[in-house]
Amino acid sequence: MKKVEAIIKPFKLEDVREALSAEGITGLTVTEVKGFGRQKGHTELYRGAEYVVDFLPKVKIEVVVAEAAVQSCIEAITNAARTGKIGDGKIFVSPVEKVIRIRTGEQDEAAI
Repeated sequence: MKKVEAIIKPFKLEDVREALSAEGITGLTVTEVKGFGRQKGHTELYRGAEYVVDFLPKVKIEVVVAEAAVQSCIEAITNAARTGKIGDGKIFVSPVEKVIRIRTGEQDEAAI
């Protein structure tokens, strides 16, 4: 099993959710986060004063999938989240040792 984490632009969340659902991936966790990479921050004007916004709003999606579904998950996220502009985000894949569904006690792939 693998955990796929994606940091994307907030307005792309619904597109990514639909793309994952089309691949049969229904369970996911979404967190509002802030950060920056190469995109860095930007300046904004507020009440006539210019100020720097260092951290940009992003959305972090976390999905745990079976090993066989990792590539299709990555492709679904990439295709749905891509705008072609800087700041589209990143995807991280890490191993997951154990999953347990609390309600039933199911474990590993049966619990996904």
